[in-house]
Amino acid sequence: MNFEEAEFCDSLCKNISKSGYLKPTPVQKYGIPIILAGKDLMACAQTGSGKTAAFLLPLLQHLMQDGVAASRFSEIQEPEIIIVAPTRELISQIYLEARKFAFGTCVRPVVVYGGISTGYTIREVLKGCNVLCGTPGRLLDIIGKGKVGLSKVKHLVLDEADRMLDMGFEQAMRKLVSFPNMPSKDLRQTLMFSATFPEDIQKLAADFLKSDYIFLTVGQVGGACSDVNQVILEVSQFSKRDKLVELLQMTGTERTMVFVETKKKADFIATFLSQENIPTTSIHGDREQREREQALGDFRTGKCPVLVATSLAARGLDIEHVQHVVNFDLPNSIDEYVHRIGRTGRCGNTGRAVSFFDLKCDIPIVRSLVKVLSDARQEVPAWLEEIAFSAHGTTGFNPRGAVFAALDTRKSSSFSKDLGSLNDPMNPSEDTNEDLWE
Repeated sequence: MNFEEAEFCDSLCKNISKSGYLKPTPVQKYGIPIILAGKDLMACAQTGSGKTAAFLLPLLQHLMQDGVAASRFSEIQEPEIIIVAPTRELISQIYLEARKFAFGTCVRPVVVYGGISTGYTIREVLKGCNVLCGTPGRLLDIIGKGKVGLSKVKHLVLDEADRMLDMGFEQAMRKLVSFPNMPSKDLRQTLMFSATFPEDIQKLAADFLKSDYIFLTVGQVGGACSDVNQVILEVSQFSKRDKLVELLQMTGTERTMVFVETKKKADFIATFLSQENIPTTSIHGDREQREREQALGDFRTGKCPVLVATSLAARGLDIEHVQHVVNFDLPNSIDEYVHRIGRTGRCGNTGRAVSFFDLKCDIPIVRSLVKVLSDARQEVPAWLEEIAFSAHGTTGFNPRGAVFAALDTRKSSSFSKDLGSLNDPMNPSEDTNEDLWE
C-alpha cells in the first residue's frame, strides 16, 4: 500500500522520495511485489498509470541487492538488464527515469537508439553499462558489433510489448532472445508492459515467458482511461482544417497534441496552423533527431503549445500539462486510438480528446470506437451508434486487411485533393515501424 512496504534499499528510497512519489499506483502496488519475487509478468494497465516505475524500481532493487557496479575497463559490456521500446522518444524517456532512480548508486544506465552517431553510442556503452535501454534496430546493431555481451542478462523488459510483437517485429525480438549467449527464458526474468494487449498478441507473447508467468491487468484490457473526456465529431475531410482552427482558438495556450496519419500531412498541418498565427511544431520519423528533440522541447516548455504528430508520438510519452488531444485523422486500429488519447489525462489528471469522424473513411473502426466509449462511461453520440449498428462487416479490434486498405486509399486520395498545390498522394502506411530499425 506504500513504498516503505517494498523494503527498497536506502538509496532507492531517497530517489523515490526526491521524485515526489508518495503512494504507489495500482499497477505499481501489484507489479512491484511480483517482480521482486522473480516472476515473469505480462502487465496491461491504462495509459499514464505509472508502468515505467513499476518495472524500474524492483529491477534496480535487484541490482543494488546484488551489489553490481558498472566497469569502464571492459571492451565488452555485459548488462544485467535490457529494456526495449519501439521509439527513440520513449526509450529516451525510460532511460532518464532509470538514471533518476539510480542516482548516487553504482548502477549505470545507458541508452542506444538511431539518429545519433554509432561511435558516440559505443563510447557511452563502454564507459560501463548495467541497464541497457534501446530501440530494437540499434540494440541489435550494438550487440552484433560485439560491444555488448548477453551472458549476464537477468532481466529483459519489453515496453509497449504489443507494438514490439506486432506487424512483423516479432522476428527482431526472437533474434534478440536467440543470440548464442543470451540466457534462456527459464534462466532470466522477462517482463512485458502495455496499455493494450490484444488476445492474439497475448498468445504470441507467452512464447517469450516462463510457463508460470503472471498476467496482471488494471482496469479493462485495452480500455481507455476514464479520466479523459472523449468527444467524437462528425467532420468531413474538407472541413477538418477549419474545425481544427476553431478548436485551437478556443483552447488558447493550453497544450494540445494533434494526431494525423502521415508524415507529409503532419508538416502540412503544422505549417497551415503557423500561418493562422497558432504557434505549432511537428514530429514524425522523417525529421532529424535534433529536430524531433527540439520539437518536443518547444512543446514541453509551451513555446509551441500545439504539436502535430504521427503515431510515432502516440505511445508512452509522458509530457506534463497536455490538456487536449485531437485526432485529426482517426487511426486504423482501436488500440492506437487508446494510446493516442492517453497522452492526456495522465496520473489522475483530467484531459479532453476530440476526434474527427469522417463517414467516408472511418467506418472500419466505428464499432470498436463505440465499445471503447461505452466501457469508459463516455457519452456515445446517437448518430455514431446508428452508424455502428448499420456497419455490417466491421471488426471489433485492429481492423486491417484488403477491404480496409481500399478505404485507406480513399482517405489518402481525398486528402491529396484537399491539399491543392501539393500533388503527392498521402500514404497512410508510410509512418509505421519507422523507429524500430533505427
